[in-house]
Parts: sequence; C-alpha cells; structure tokens
Amino acid sequence: MQRLKQLDNTRLKFILKGLLIGLLSGVVVSTFRWLIELGLQQTIQLYQWLHTEPGWLVILPLVSVLLALIIGLLVKGEPNIMGSGIPQVEGQLAGDLTISWWSILWRKFIAGVLGIGPGLFLGREGPSIQLGAAVGQGVATQLGRSDSEKRILLASGAAAGLSAAFNAPIAGTLFVLEEIYHNFSPLVWMTSLASAIAADFVSLNFFGLTPVLHIHYVQSFPLALYWQLIILGIVLGLCGYLYQRVLLALPKWYGRLKWLPRAFQGLIPLLLVIPIGYFWPNTLGGGNLVILGLALKLPSFWPLLGLFLLRFIFSMISYGSGLPGGIFLPILTLGALLGALLGTLFVQWHWMPAMYVMNFVIFAMAGYFAGIGKAPFTAILLITEMVGDLRHLMPLALVSLVAYLVVDVLGGAPIYESLLSRLNFGNTLARMSGKNDRVEMPVFAGSPLEDKQVRDVKWPQESLLIAVRRQERELIPHGDTLLRAGDTLIVLTAHEQRGAVRRKLMQVAAKRKNLQT
Repeated sequence: MQRLKQLDNTRLKFILKGLLIGLLSGVVVSTFRWLIELGLQQTIQLYQWLHTEPGWLVILPLVSVLLALIIGLLVKGEPNIMGSGIPQVEGQLAGDLTISWWSILWRKFIAGVLGIGPGLFLGREGPSIQLGAAVGQGVATQLGRSDSEKRILLASGAAAGLSAAFNAPIAGTLFVLEEIYHNFSPLVWMTSLASAIAADFVSLNFFGLTPVLHIHYVQSFPLALYWQLIILGIVLGLCGYLYQRVLLALPKWYGRLKWLPRAFQGLIPLLLVIPIGYFWPNTLGGGNLVILGLALKLPSFWPLLGLFLLRFIFSMISYGSGLPGGIFLPILTLGALLGALLGTLFVQWHWMPAMYVMNFVIFAMAGYFAGIGKAPFTAILLITEMVGDLRHLMPLALVSLVAYLVVDVLGGAPIYESLLSRLNFGNTLARMSGKNDRVEMPVFAGSPLEDKQVRDVKWPQESLLIAVRRQERELIPHGDTLLRAGDTLIVLTAHEQRGAVRRKLMQVAAKRKNLQT
C-alpha cells in the first residue's frame, strides 16, 4: 500500500492531457483538411466546366480579389498566421514569440481554407501544425499550467496537427522532436506521441484507413543498383539547396511591390492560378493528386520537366506572397517529380528497368525533404507512413543521408529554422528604436566561442548576429553555423545600446570553455 502511494503518476497525467489535445486537434485539423479537399475538388470541377462555358472566366478575377481582401484583413489582424506557421511554433517554443492561441486558431483556419482551397500550390500540413499547437496552447492556458508545461502541451498539439494532416503519428512526433522542439525529453515525446495517436484516430475516422500516398510498386530496389541512389541523393541535395536559396530570397522580391501592401500580396498568386487551373486543372493543390497521378500514368521526360518547372515556380510565388499555407507537401511533390525525371533518364540510358521508376519517386520524396528541412529521420518515417510500406527503409535512409550531406556541405540550414531567423530578425528590428549600429568582435584561438554552433551561444538581448566574416567571405549565419578561430562576428543592435551589447559579448567570450554560455 505504501509503495502505491509513492508511485509517480506525472507521466500518466501528461499522456492523458496529450490524448485530450490530440482528440481536439484531430477534430479541428480533420475538418480543416476536409474543407480544403472539398474546395480543391470543387475548384477542379469548376475549371473543367469553364471549358464549356468560357464566358464565366471574367468572374474569377473578381472572386480572387475578394478572397485576397478577406485573407489580407485576417493577416492584418494577426500577422503570425502568414506562411506555414511552423517557424512561429518554433519561435513560441524557443520563447522568442508570444502569440494569442485563439486569434491564431480561428484566423488561420479561415484564411488557410480560403487560400489553399482555390488550388494554389500550398500545403495543409504547416497550417495544421500551427492549428494543433494553438489547440495545445489553449488547453494549457485553460488549465492554468506553468510555462514549461505549456511548451510541452504546445509541442504535443503540433505533433497532433501533422499526424492528422498526413495520418502519420510517428513522423508527426519525430518532426516535433527533431525539427521544432529540439529536445527528446521523455515527457515531451510521450505526450506528443499520445497526442499524435489520438489525432490520427480521429483523422482515420474522417478519411479512412488508406494511406495518404498509397503507391504500388512492383518490387524492392535491387542492391546491385544502389549506386544510382547515391546519384539521386546528390541531385536532390543540389536541387534542395537551390530551393532554399530561392525561397529565402522571396521576401526581397515581393518587397519590390511597393504598390501592394504585404498583407494583400496573396492577390498575385490568386490571379495567376486562374490560367493554370483553366489549362492544367489536375496540377492544382498541394500536390498529392500529382504524386498519385504519377503512379497511375507516368508521363515522358519533357512533360515531367514542364510540370516540375510549373510546380517549382508557382509554389514559390504562392508561398512568397505570405498566404497561410505550407511548403511541406509541395516539397514532397517536387521531390517525387525529380525522382520520376531522373528515373526516366536512367531507363532511357538503360541503367535500370522501367519497373523501378516508382521506387525512385518514393525515395526522392524523402531525400528532397531531408535535404531542405534537414530532418532525415522525419523524412524517412513520414514517407514510410504516407506510402504505407516498410520495404524501402534502407534506400530511403541512403538517399536522405546523401541529400542531407550535400545541402550541409553547401552551407544550407534547416529551412524552418532559416524562416524563423528571418521572422526574429524583423521582430527584433521592430523593437529597436532610432538608429541601429554594428558591433564587430573577433573570435580568438582558445576562445569559448571557438568550435561552438551559433544556436548554443547565449546572445545579448536586443542584438542580432547578422554576419560572420571568415577570411575573404562574409557568411549569413544560421543555427548550425560553426564559429571558428579567426572569424569576425558582426552583430546588429540599437545605437544607444552598442556599448552595453559589446560589453556583454566580451563577457560571453571571456567565460571559460567548461561553462555553458
């Protein structure tokens, strides 16, 4: 009896809270997903009908203007619903952002349905993660939990959101641990897993047991052809690095549109999607229809290349506008098209039989996401759960690892971390009043900053590390950037705080190596 009184029920309580959050998130995200799929289905049917009644095309620009106006007003009321929402969730967990959960929940829901439903090349998974996180935050707030417990419940809601969006509870849990929370604490993973399982249960009742990307292929990839997977991984890594560079340059390009306020720049893709929908209605949406279409009928090389370029360019235009939508599923779609392109070439060159092209499609989805998101474990498990087949773990792991290494060698950072850095950069600049100034500080040999990653340094508040000068080059830093002896750190701060920030930086650099900064 005494032993029973001493039993610690902390984990049980967290699991029960996770189940509650998962059930609520599952209902919210499944409804969100259902409305988007319904909207896309109706949009495709509308464009097909317009081929018989083309005169009604003149109405669509007016509809696009109305949608852009509604979404813009929602964004002006809560700017943190822009984009996928994953960087904002990361910022909340890191303590960089404070967001009202209710404002996010209803605004993101409505804006996401209105923005993604018309067929733009945006994914539902990022908004689903933010919606789930908002539910987790709301439950924690209503229960009056501590800040540390709120973070755990918010993370579990994020896992539930991805799980319900893709019917992938294991990948949803791992994505939160690997990409968002950066912590494998038992309380975090148990709560997140419970939440993800509960959300998946609700989602399966909405959409059935068939995996989201249920693709049949003839047989497992032969070991004798594994050298081709290395080539595939290298190509995916190079293309993934290009994707990162273009995506991060989009705010600068859209910034040139001085005549159109940022909150209303969704008007551009909403207008441009009209000719795409009219001529190629089956290409609309986040991309799962495109991927499943490859399994039914694989096009030849040139149509595949045209489809890839269309998806790449318009997905950039769609996401860069700031519309509430994600890049998760569009990345998987681009990866699938790259796999089909390279597989088709290998068949034409008689390097492999045509039956293995679909294997390339599956492997490339994981590799492309692993390179861009720098989350290889999530990529492997996500594709395994979405496809519904366990026979290709080894080739998935090989392609993902090679793509990850290529992006890493080229200096690419995890895309969501990079987007969060841009978000924090803007927020910090907004807090800085008056004239800004720069502080430059060298990293000497033996300094505690030497061989330390940027994310592991406790930088002074109201300051931003904006560049690392290394010999003749100036690097744009990210969390993975390793500081080396001889580097010069360039830190931005308010002019009146320059002296204080410099002294704090010198204190950080003066601490002994065995102390945590």
